[in-house]
Amino acid sequence: MIKKISFQWSHRQWIQLITVIGIIITIISVYYIKSNPNIFSVGGSFHRYLQGLGIFGPLIFMLVQIIQVIYPVIPGGLTCVVGHALFGPFWGFVYNFTSIFLGSVLAFLLARRFGQGFVKAFVSDQTYDKYMTKLDKGKFFERFLAVAFILPCFPDDFLCMVAGLSKMSLKKFIIITIITKPATLYLYTLITYQGLQLLNQFVLK
Repeated sequence: MIKKISFQWSHRQWIQLITVIGIIITIISVYYIKSNPNIFSVGGSFHRYLQGLGIFGPLIFMLVQIIQVIYPVIPGGLTCVVGHALFGPFWGFVYNFTSIFLGSVLAFLLARRFGQGFVKAFVSDQTYDKYMTKLDKGKFFERFLAVAFILPCFPDDFLCMVAGLSKMSLKKFIIITIITKPATLYLYTLITYQGLQLLNQFVLK
């Protein structure tokens, strides 16, 4: 029992460290993008680089998205905006949603396979206890999960793992994800992208 607790804290500390590194990388990236505003745009240098990789370009981007759902090194909202800017509104949405959907299902399955020790490694005990109490309320958790996926103020990625610890079937989780995530993902990505464009135009210049 003591060894198990020690492993959980060690793993959590590694995740926290990598998350801090991800935040630092994000801040540096913002300043770099400010100096090179077209680098991630359609036809920009990074887009041309991915095009040179052929089918592996979108696959690499999607792999990063899948990883960040489970191991959030870089904020998911930022990677979605990059996908929107790189591949355009349509293909950016296709790549974003497909990879986030796959990442969400994978997070659900990992939590179901490895249990509470795996899930607790990603958040504080307070956050874990806060959402785990909702599992004891029957159908309430299903409705809560749907609302959480729609609204931007909930930890979606972590809730995918919480769902994996519940009695919810994989089929029901997939249905809830497909119904709730596409429209909100597109809307929030578009709003964030346009907001950053306005910020760059009126504040940062």
